[in-house]
Amino acid sequence: MEAMDRYHIVKGFLSGADLDLVQQWASQAPGRFIASPWVMEPGKPALDSLRRGYAAGLWDGMGEIAGQLAGLAPNDPALAPYFALAAEFDVPVSIHTAGIGPPLPGFRVALGSPRLLEDVLVRHPKLRVFVENAGYPYLDEMIAMMYQYPNLYGDLSTMTWVIPRSAFHTYLKALIQAGLGKRLMFGSDQMRWPEMIGKAIEAVEAAGFLTAEQKRDIFYNNAARFLRLGDTSAGQRKP
Repeated sequence: MEAMDRYHIVKGFLSGADLDLVQQWASQAPGRFIASPWVMEPGKPALDSLRRGYAAGLWDGMGEIAGQLAGLAPNDPALAPYFALAAEFDVPVSIHTAGIGPPLPGFRVALGSPRLLEDVLVRHPKLRVFVENAGYPYLDEMIAMMYQYPNLYGDLSTMTWVIPRSAFHTYLKALIQAGLGKRLMFGSDQMRWPEMIGKAIEAVEAAGFLTAEQKRDIFYNNAARFLRLGDTSAGQRKP
């Protein structure tokens, strides 16, 4: 919370496997978080319980859907009910679809292909999905998917600090040059390291190829549109 205040961050997508803990955070800072259940293994959390939570207004998002960490592709039938639930309640979805991830025995690089999201987006054409790390390093696939599906956004996420700065800037510049600057959102994926929020911000600020307008879009405007926060001229993160 101190880091969010320091950097003028008005809203955070808050996800966790401990659903009670997520709700504690949300209740301690009303309006600051989009509370969202973390999903890795189908059935955990139970769909019936989640449905009651959405109906009661406890959850504002879905995911991180982290099936890739357990060896599941985005289009695996076991994950379909979670996407369907998100579509039913019209909440944004965060998904780990990238070629990088933690050293877990079930993780498979090949399951990070953004193309594997296509079946989901065809089945739910109004579903708002944002991909962690903007699909890194699957650049061409991510560009193709974003061209085809306007509700698909990219979250800069961990790649702002977990890969070399030059690699991050090369990937980001390619997405900008592809005309996708209005569909990229800032994220830190800081987990338990709040100092990574500042490092992630600095990595974007240091991208000399970005205009001031493009930085405003990444830091605030794009997320405000995607999350339907209303007026995008207010609450922008100050430099």
